[in-house]
Amino acid sequence: MLENSRDLVFRNSFKDIEYALRTLNETGARMNSSATTTGHLYNLQYFFHEGLVKPPLLSKRCSDCWANWAASDDVMHMKRTADRLFGSDYRWSSWVPAGRRCRSPRWRRPWAATFAWDLEDSLWIGAGRMAESNAQQVRQVRKIIEGLGLEIATPDEAREILQLKAR
Repeated sequence: MLENSRDLVFRNSFKDIEYALRTLNETGARMNSSATTTGHLYNLQYFFHEGLVKPPLLSKRCSDCWANWAASDDVMHMKRTADRLFGSDYRWSSWVPAGRRCRSPRWRRPWAATFAWDLEDSLWIGAGRMAESNAQQVRQVRKIIEGLGLEIATPDEAREILQLKAR
């Protein structure tokens, strides 16, 4: 996969993004922004000031395990940048997709404890043990989060926080 992407250019111009946002806005859809660098946060700020994205902004810090597996201080820098750019107008989360290195609970659980991120696309519940379900993974991360003294939002509370439509 990496070899095949050496000369691949993913077109994602401001014109393309503006078209996508205008089209999504016409449908009433909510959009979330995945950021791998602080530059993505500044791009989001531009579209926010242009009125093409509305609060609360849904911003996810994405680590792709190959190119930008960030140390916690790097992620906290992004969080501080988002705080400065958007104040209370955004909701923050952090996630890691299921790349080879990311499949390991050795990497995933410490991040769950540090950043309370979701286990999007993960297959594993423990060392060499495939998860029976996503619900099993959610229960595991919930224990970690509650063990830190944090509260989990109910589905209705999450919809309200994120200003999502009813089911």
